[in-house]
Amino acid sequence: MAELVPFAVPTGSDKTLLVWELSSGPTAEALQHSLFTVFSQFGLLYSVRVFPNAAVAGPGFYAVIKFYSARDAHRAQKACNQKQLFQKSPVKIRLGTQHKAVQHNALALNSSRCQELANYYFGFNGWSKRIIKLQDLSDPEEETENEDMVAPLQRQSLKFFCALEVVLPSYECRSPGVGMAEEPLDNLEEESGKIAVAYRSCEEVTDARTEEELQDLIQVSCFSRKPCGQGEEECLSDFSFEEQEFTVPELD
Repeated sequence: MAELVPFAVPTGSDKTLLVWELSSGPTAEALQHSLFTVFSQFGLLYSVRVFPNAAVAGPGFYAVIKFYSARDAHRAQKACNQKQLFQKSPVKIRLGTQHKAVQHNALALNSSRCQELANYYFGFNGWSKRIIKLQDLSDPEEETENEDMVAPLQRQSLKFFCALEVVLPSYECRSPGVGMAEEPLDNLEEESGKIAVAYRSCEEVTDARTEEELQDLIQVSCFSRKPCGQGEEECLSDFSFEEQEFTVPELD
């Protein structure tokens, strides 16, 4: 059976492994490296986190490992449970458990994570992306009207809309996506004093969408945009997609 892998931060308990009875000899950093080396052989990892045992459990460490694929996590658990791996004593590994009433909202991956996931499953040359439209949505008139109500350095911001397309040549598949980014002008001025946005097309757009279609995308993006309150690792950055899914074929 095929598995759907979303471009989202993995939250399911079937994608999470709990590893305990790790030796107290190595440091947490050394254990993290060893665990990553072993478990990355079964599939792409989202994170490997190592923690010291509670005082009542005695010296040692335990780890929480997150896969993007539930199938990869299951294979890793079966292959590595009660094995010595990289230490003299065997480790214990279980799939995560989660109460049915507990539900987590899916958080979109940031741009670098999306590219890492696409490169892993499609290959470095198995996909590409191109910008269809980049538009400045900043409203200077609105800023002028509010200039007496807000401090000068806080009354301006830059807002850009971007429509792009991901292409999978081998599957003859295309997936459009839209995003919008906004940044206070004072934060940008503190960095360099000059602001410039440049877009250089890597190919000639031969099937660009009509202006009407792009305007519809802009309106949808404006109405659906929500403020970001997540951490850096889980935040949708730049112009990455809303949650998307792709199918991982079952291995023979």
